[in-house]
Amino acid sequence: MNTQLQLQTDHWGLHEFTSQVSTVVHRGGIEEGLCSLFVQHTSASLLIQENADPSARHDLENWLNRLVKEHDPLYTHTQEGADDMPAHIKTALTNSCLTIPIINHQLALGTWQGIFLWEHRHQGGRRSVIVHID
Repeated sequence: MNTQLQLQTDHWGLHEFTSQVSTVVHRGGIEEGLCSLFVQHTSASLLIQENADPSARHDLENWLNRLVKEHDPLYTHTQEGADDMPAHIKTALTNSCLTIPIINHQLALGTWQGIFLWEHRHQGGRRSVIVHID
């Protein structure tokens, strides 16, 4: 079963969408299997991360922004703005796909785990995530 989720991000950072994926899994009716996620963009990524304490997300965002800075003189891909090439690098360093086991009709996430789209552009936009359950 394949489903395409449309996520709207209006700013950079981590955006949780665990509940949307859980709904797809529930509707799929599969007792045991795998849920695969794939983001169809080169300036956003996917992450499983703590969803209880927002400071963990804040620290991750700040750390990656410090690691991959804007306005690096080595960048030649600059026509779409100062945040574009750093967004591509951040995506290359993180994940464009995730796989999560399904056990007893549910995502087998840990207690503090959530599924996030990591928007790497300042303005964000409409992001497509393919959810495949089997």
